[in-house]
Amino acid sequence: MIEKLQVIEEKYLELEKKIADPEIISNPQEWQRLLKEHSSLQPIVEKFREYKRIIKTIEEAEELLDSNIDQDFEELVKEELNQAKEQKEVIERELKILLLPRDPNDEKNVIMEIRAGAGGEEAALFAAELFRMYSRYAERKNWKVEVMSTSESDLDGFKEVIFMISGKGAYSRLKYESGVHRVQRVPVTESGGRIHTSTATVAVLPEVEEVEVEIKEEDLEIDTFRASGAGGQHVNKTESAVRIIHKPTGIVVSCQDERSQHANRDKAMKILRARLYDYYQSLQQKEIESQRRSQVGTGDRSERIRTYNFPQGRVTDHRIGLTLYKLEQILDGDLDEIIDALITYFQTERLKEVS
Repeated sequence: MIEKLQVIEEKYLELEKKIADPEIISNPQEWQRLLKEHSSLQPIVEKFREYKRIIKTIEEAEELLDSNIDQDFEELVKEELNQAKEQKEVIERELKILLLPRDPNDEKNVIMEIRAGAGGEEAALFAAELFRMYSRYAERKNWKVEVMSTSESDLDGFKEVIFMISGKGAYSRLKYESGVHRVQRVPVTESGGRIHTSTATVAVLPEVEEVEVEIKEEDLEIDTFRASGAGGQHVNKTESAVRIIHKPTGIVVSCQDERSQHANRDKAMKILRARLYDYYQSLQQKEIESQRRSQVGTGDRSERIRTYNFPQGRVTDHRIGLTLYKLEQILDGDLDEIIDALITYFQTERLKEVS
């Protein structure tokens, strides 16, 4: 590991010289590329330098203990040595995590799709609450939320809502949210006061650039139709809504929230690119998984991942066995405690695989 870290530090110093080179600065595209690479290595290099300082502290403390020092000073040195050794173990683990292969999608924006599952109108209301939860979380992170497509229910819930969250590291934080979310509570439609269980599915897809997924025009079937809505001004009198069918995969995307056909087509193509990327990634993953044991908690959207229990005010993430009695705060977007625990868990699992 040390040799690998030394090579990374040398590469980092080399990049530092290059991004200060006037000739490279004059080429904005190349300069940006090198700057991005330099930035990606910075956390590893800073942690490695911290590691080297701790090693030096340990060596100096051990040298002092080998020399003739008085008893009081010896106790202080021993205490410092023990603290440094503990810190060294922590940093070694952090370095191993930093050296894990990075998910190339981590820095991307995300397209999230929430759909009402079992439970009728109550499931649609729950889907709307999940949308609000992620929107509030995005606000806390200073990320931008853009609604791309909605299908509302009779009681202002969502049968489906598709939206983009734009911000640095959005996918790295939200990618573990894919799966079935379950709510247990007394529905507003229930007169007898009985607790019901309803579900909603969440899909988290990285935003995909045009160059990352090739979409041939001849593979698309594009229809236009009049947008439907709650009535009044919301209903278009022109055919501004767009439906795109990707014939090779059968993936269908509809978008009608914008008033212009062009804007709806742009949004529909963004959603299609993300779904196709996810589709091809899933095929590749299935090939890999057929050759080795399936991982726990892969983010499969058929997997029940979390329960929101209103009578007890608790949220339980079933993948890591975490239960928090702060339902209201979580639904208001206070998700960091859950997300941090998930990241730690999956990083630990990955470390087991490579060790």
